Amino acid sequence: MRYTLRQIEYFVATAEAGSITLAAERIHVSPPSISAAISQLEAELGAQLFLRRHAQGLSLTRVGRALLVDAKQLLDQAQKLYQTASEASETVAGTLSLGCLLTFAPMVLPAIAHSFSTAFPGAQVLPDVADHERLLHRLERAELDLALSYDLHLPDGFSFTPLARLAPFAMLAETDPLAQAPEVTLDELAARDLILLDLPLSRDYFLSLFARAGLTPRVSARLQQMDVIRTMVANGFGYTIANIRPKSRHALDGRAVVRVPIAGDQQPLRLGLVHVARQEPTRLLRSFMEHCAREISDSRIPGMDAPPAGTDPS
Repeated sequence: MRYTLRQIEYFVATAEAGSITLAAERIHVSPPSISAAISQLEAELGAQLFLRRHAQGLSLTRVGRALLVDAKQLLDQAQKLYQTASEASETVAGTLSLGCLLTFAPMVLPAIAHSFSTAFPGAQVLPDVADHERLLHRLERAELDLALSYDLHLPDGFSFTPLARLAPFAMLAETDPLAQAPEVTLDELAARDLILLDLPLSRDYFLSLFARAGLTPRVSARLQQMDVIRTMVANGFGYTIANIRPKSRHALDGRAVVRVPIAGDQQPLRLGLVHVARQEPTRLLRSFMEHCAREISDSRIPGMDAPPAGTDPS
């Protein structure tokens, strides 16, 4: 037997992604390395695993589809070797597939993954970033072990461990007259142009803040990229409502934004850990969850400004 687990891993990643480029982005390996590994695996097995279509990417052959089932089982068994050794020796080792909500991933994910790997050198965090619905889908398919996300619409079968509360605030241009106010009301905001973060479930949360007050906001734009929204806000196109607080107070073009608290008792979002409820946590998973509980709280979130509950979020 001369094929390697790495070749199997690259084959599975490519089969699931449908292209070498997407697989490379997902597992953080160069496309030429994946292409070479697949070619070597095909040569070793004496079978073509993919049909290569330049316009449509890759599709599995009949042999490739059959092999994919066994390949996934092989990788699962290989991972269990680490888990068994970890449990028996009381060490923390192995690979943890961690999903993170895309809105706060640039701040939280690198910091928490680095601190965990530093605390447990035998552990590796394999990151993935997506919206909330996609994270739940990947958890159900066992493509992720755990996800950092919000407690938004969690179906039966999922477990949520809360870590921190994030109160909503209005984000305004530095030149906006309301930017100097100690707080702003939903009535004041409803009469202005709202640039809405239009992601699954997130949009419902932001709109519900107005609905509970009997108000309808004036949505002028719906965008899914928070960096674009920040830049539009900084340039005076409107305001937005957000919960995450990057350490930088500037948009990508260098213009400043200001955070102003929203008056009243507004429902916060809860940031926490999501996993499949029926999943029996391994030592690695338990250790990561305990690490997150130590590192993330109402008063401290890695990579973000996180004021204590009840203080001015600006």
